[in-house]
Amino acid sequence: MKPSADPHGPLRIAYLTYRGKPHVGGQGVYTRHLTKALVDLGHHVEVFGGQPYPILDPRVPLHQLPSLDIFNDQYPGRFPAYWELNNLPNIVEAAQFLKGTFGEPKAFSMRAYRELKKRVNDFDLVHDNQCLGTDILKIEKIIPTIVTLHHPITKDRKLEMSHTKSRYKRFGIGRWYSFVEMQGKVASKMPRIVVVSENSINDIHTDMGVSKDRMRLVPVGVDPELFRPLPEVQRKPGQLITTASADVALKGLSYLLEALAKLRTERDVRLTIIGKPKAGHSADLIASLGLTDAIDFVSGVSDERIVELYAEAQLAVVPSLYEGFSLPAIEAMSTGICLVATDGGALPEVTGTDGETVLQCPAGDADALAAAIRRGLDDATLRERIGLAGRERVASRWSWKHCAQLTVEQYREVLDMPHNRIRRRSGK
Repeated sequence: MKPSADPHGPLRIAYLTYRGKPHVGGQGVYTRHLTKALVDLGHHVEVFGGQPYPILDPRVPLHQLPSLDIFNDQYPGRFPAYWELNNLPNIVEAAQFLKGTFGEPKAFSMRAYRELKKRVNDFDLVHDNQCLGTDILKIEKIIPTIVTLHHPITKDRKLEMSHTKSRYKRFGIGRWYSFVEMQGKVASKMPRIVVVSENSINDIHTDMGVSKDRMRLVPVGVDPELFRPLPEVQRKPGQLITTASADVALKGLSYLLEALAKLRTERDVRLTIIGKPKAGHSADLIASLGLTDAIDFVSGVSDERIVELYAEAQLAVVPSLYEGFSLPAIEAMSTGICLVATDGGALPEVTGTDGETVLQCPAGDADALAAAIRRGLDDATLRERIGLAGRERVASRWSWKHCAQLTVEQYREVLDMPHNRIRRRSGK
């Protein structure tokens, strides 16, 4: 192996994201903005990604590593055709699917290793965005590697389990999430894990057994020039907005729908959901609560349009039962809209305290959520005060430039670890 470049100069970074959904979902947002900010700082970044592919800055090359895309939006759960089983990663992904587990992380790590072992001399460091497949350990053997772990997927598994009473479904959920055990084992062996909140550090340590001395806090960011107030846009009375990247229990959308149904018995209120409608629990609940005509789904739009949607609404709502950080929360706050949010996971760490920068309520309580929304809708002065204070909180704490600077500090610490110094000297 050719010795790495000067660890104190511009770095050559291979960034891995097994899923980089462009418009909703924290991994896609994180990928797009962090890689851009790293390039702004003078570093060279190339992204290796699987479907759905991320949207990137024009200066950041994307190397597509196609998966079987079994769980795509159009035909989720499709079985691949026999001619698609033409390499080992595809066979592994299909076999995992037949076993009832989620095979994308493991298969993606195999694809990434195949590509990177051909380009060992091209990169100083690999940054894995929460894949943690088994072959990430192989990559770390040939190129110094760091991992971002946003939150432990054990929380998703626990909440999904708690929301079903069927023993058969619980068995299926447990089998589906069995990849979490692999991620925990890989994370425990990585020299450095970047984590986005103190809450996530504690949960990753407790749930996945990762030593705290391997983890470092690097909060994510927001672009305050993009996510900004639009005073020229008129807010619509009774208009709410939320982001729902997936129909999973963890995001708490069902509690917001129940709260919306309660509020509609006393006033005219509507909800815009940034995300695609999906068949499943939430769709059934929307129909059963008679909310079909009160909800608008918006997807595939630009960040600029999302900012306009925030400007049109009176309140933004984050109803999550758990968050490792919550990009939607800080993006909303940055636009100056009054935020209603639960106390799930790291949300209090992110949004601040009730009545100052957020209207807060307990997670998993539709009545409390309805009361917080009602409080915001009824008091224009309160909305304005919290909206302004929320933007100030975000602007003073989080930006993608700051996130990138802290991330580069972690890159340099990894490169300065004894085993990587020896690697550079020996050229291996």
